[in-house]
Amino acid sequence: EKNTQTKSYVFINEAKSWYEAQSYCRKHHTDLASVRNQIENQQISSAGITVERLWIGLFNDSWEWSDQSSSSFRYWNPSQPDNNALTKCAAASVKDQGQWEDIRCEEQHPFICHENKLILIQQNLTWKGALRYCRENHVDLVSVHSEEIQLWVKDVAQKASTDHVWLGLRHTCTLSFWFWMSGESFCYPNWAPGNGTEGEDCSPVERTGAVQARGDQQWVSLPENQTLNFICIRYEG
Repeated sequence: EKNTQTKSYVFINEAKSWYEAQSYCRKHHTDLASVRNQIENQQISSAGITVERLWIGLFNDSWEWSDQSSSSFRYWNPSQPDNNALTKCAAASVKDQGQWEDIRCEEQHPFICHENKLILIQQNLTWKGALRYCRENHVDLVSVHSEEIQLWVKDVAQKASTDHVWLGLRHTCTLSFWFWMSGESFCYPNWAPGNGTEGEDCSPVERTGAVQARGDQQWVSLPENQTLNFICIRYEG
């Protein structure tokens, strides 16, 4: 398994057709792997995998990604795709530096799944309930300690059924400051105007942090007993 900042790749050494591989990845992980740039392609081709070909999540519906990623990155072998009506699925050729080729979807090959690092839970829970859910089922409520993670949070939060989405952000009335539950330092603030002040109103309950699901998608201070959707981290690293 190879980790990137926002997703991990999982090699499945079972020969399946492209559509069988897609079903397997969607059941057990997130989807067949989308490859957004040369770095990710290199991670797949240099992962110590010894098979000749691997299914990736690209198929010929105008060559779109299985997980509906909008990435325009392509790494075709110079002679590919040959636009043969019968070759509508893409595989990475490990022996050719991971270059891609279009082959028949019915062929049987091992494949690469990916898992997104963040997952939106569309249940309405209090902040403490959300924290407990993430820690029991995944790793933790998400901490947004960089602009890169904020961009991923914004993308995930758009699908929420509530106007705000819980983050792993909490205010301590005793010491009067905000902190991330992960312990990471609070050096990337992204508060909506009028939120995130040191002197929060601590009555009747503590304040906790959420991100706006739409609009500017900045952080807001809310009573911890509100019930919202929330975002968990699925794995460390």
